[in-house]
Amino acid sequence: MASHNDTISRRSFLRRTSAGVSGLLIASSLPLPLKGAEKSGSAEGTDRTEAYSDTWLSDSVPTPPQRLSRIVHTLADTGFSGKWGRELKDPDWDFSEVSEAGVDAQILYGRAALSVARNAPLRFFPGELLVGSATLLPSALHKIPCMGETSSTSHTTLGFERALKMGYKGLREEVEARIARGGLDSEGENLLQGMLMCIEAAGIWNDRYIAALEGMLDGASKEDAERYREQIRILRHVPENPPADFREAVQMLWSMYSFHRLMGNWSGLGRVDRMLGGYLEEDLRNGSITLDEARELVAHFWVKGTEWIGIHGGSGDAQFYQNVILGGIDRDGREVTNELTYLILDVVEELHISDYPIAVRLGDKTPQKLFRRIAEVQRYGGGIVSVYNENVVIKALTDFGYPTSEAREYTNDGCWECIIPGKTAFIYWPNDMVPVLSSTLTSAPDGDAPEKDFETFYARFRSNLAADIKIRQDGLDGSWKTPWVPCALASLFTEGCVEKGRCYYNGGPLYTVNGIHYGGVSDVANSLLVIKKLVFEEKYLTLEELTDILRNNWEGNEGLRRLVQSRFTFYGNDDMEADGMMCRVFNDYSSIVGEVKDRAGVKRPCGISTFGREIDWRMERLAMAQGSRRGDILATNCSPTPGSDRKGPCAALNSYCKMDFTKAPNGATLELKLLPQSVKGDNGVRALVGMAKTFLEKGGFYMHIDVVDSATLIDAQRHPERYPNLPVRVAGWSARFTTLCKEWQDMIIQRTQQIV
Repeated sequence: MASHNDTISRRSFLRRTSAGVSGLLIASSLPLPLKGAEKSGSAEGTDRTEAYSDTWLSDSVPTPPQRLSRIVHTLADTGFSGKWGRELKDPDWDFSEVSEAGVDAQILYGRAALSVARNAPLRFFPGELLVGSATLLPSALHKIPCMGETSSTSHTTLGFERALKMGYKGLREEVEARIARGGLDSEGENLLQGMLMCIEAAGIWNDRYIAALEGMLDGASKEDAERYREQIRILRHVPENPPADFREAVQMLWSMYSFHRLMGNWSGLGRVDRMLGGYLEEDLRNGSITLDEARELVAHFWVKGTEWIGIHGGSGDAQFYQNVILGGIDRDGREVTNELTYLILDVVEELHISDYPIAVRLGDKTPQKLFRRIAEVQRYGGGIVSVYNENVVIKALTDFGYPTSEAREYTNDGCWECIIPGKTAFIYWPNDMVPVLSSTLTSAPDGDAPEKDFETFYARFRSNLAADIKIRQDGLDGSWKTPWVPCALASLFTEGCVEKGRCYYNGGPLYTVNGIHYGGVSDVANSLLVIKKLVFEEKYLTLEELTDILRNNWEGNEGLRRLVQSRFTFYGNDDMEADGMMCRVFNDYSSIVGEVKDRAGVKRPCGISTFGREIDWRMERLAMAQGSRRGDILATNCSPTPGSDRKGPCAALNSYCKMDFTKAPNGATLELKLLPQSVKGDNGVRALVGMAKTFLEKGGFYMHIDVVDSATLIDAQRHPERYPNLPVRVAGWSARFTTLCKEWQDMIIQRTQQIV
């Protein structure tokens, strides 16, 4: 029997729903047997059975160009199915030497790396152009294999670009030279010995793949044998040595990155087009590769990002901090955008792989072609491609104290907080501003006399906020001094650690950064506006009466709650008064945090974020003057409160851009959810380009646009089997919608559906 929702039009439905194994060699199979397949098999003649990569398409967008081979699509479909994620193994060999009592943590880490390299299952995919897989289950659970429940390293982008230029040979020589110079204490000696053990382990793992490929030559088809020999040739040169061409560079980056993944590290990839683009341009000039061949190789790299699909918690199946940065200027001010930038966007457009979230740096030198190409990919949805305003980010970082040349190199921590890659140990401290306002309301002022004017009340709120921030600042003093945390591999890839003889978690990196973040800023600003107008200007009710109403969760005052929500114009509508209050709260917050930029060896940049914590916080938050009740999911990051931004995406963007984000060097994000039908065709592409340029010109910091229909999301929530590959942007990552728990799905659905 059809439900009522099945009998109404899609537009009407939208209106209703949008309101408010040891030594194992794995030859991983594909959905169908491959024609002529032996061992790993040939790629030719493969039919696609479950086209997971097509399930995100809608009638609102054209079918993407089909530039890539059938094998790439088949591999992508297998990754999307979660098959490879389900094949991940727990270590099942003897690794007792890793838990020996009394041994330094970095030495134990080195032993773990050697044990993993010698015993972790190898895996080959039929027809793949790149070799190497992170096949252990603890790695995908943010654990160091063979070290029990010990967490691995994340929230950073390690120094892959520097390592690419040096190779493991260069890294080894650097460590050995530092040991030979002397002057290290036992902590430093153990760390550097642990690093050498990690380099040895990476070599063992690489040699095992070479040996396996050599064994697969026997009986292989002519085509497969040719591919194996080429892979053997490449692996004998890289990652031990710097790459000689684009093919070697791509394999080397994957080899280094996948070994980090194998050891449980969740790092961002960084500026991939900057790292690899020069190799591609040289090969194109000398005719040793074509654009089509290069695009195919890039696609194989992107498919590798799906290996952990199927491993997820409530926040989805792609939260492994595998961010990629494209475009922007280099340390000398030259634009980075190159052929590889566009090839990567081609691959994302066609395969719709969201496991490597992309952030494009926009600035004064961004080519017009890139603006349009971003929009063309964004319209397919998934929130895979987001944008930074590098003009603002670089100024924020230099004002914070970074040299200009360093600031120009910024990437992110694998999410969206801005850091200097390969030189930074990073984490952030999440806090909620909503309880600060609630406690200001519920705690009596000095002298027990209620404030007679808004400015006095606001001064008390600001004082409470400053006291709350001081607790955080004081708590960071003495932090980041934990040499017992095993992290030799991450330390090897972070500048400063070798020279200082100090690990990633004990002041080794050139920069140790602990961001101070608060969420709920939009909700606080909206509520302060209501308090200002309703209590102090119009005297509709007293502060005590409003406080009692909020304590009782608006019970018995539904009419007043609805009046507040309908009468007030809040942040996100390009309203001078509402946005003025938001700017006031932002300015005070950022200036208080900014009073201590660097202390006790820890940089402390300001940021605004929730990263989904609005779900965890909702039952701890009292009702708010903006009309929200306990349990409501409120604003995400620096976006408007859900449902309060009623005047379209441009108004929301204008409101957001009124803040001076150079005062928040750790970032503040605007999310926009656009109706697919409103960005159809060339007009839709031009509209998205216009929004990106407005974001750049008006001074935004970071913006991600998700083109998705709320009705589609509700249908996916009810019928997940129909939508195995429907990615949505969550925060600094995209996740397949059906892998989110219901609370996270509801959060995405409740974001205001905007129409361009």
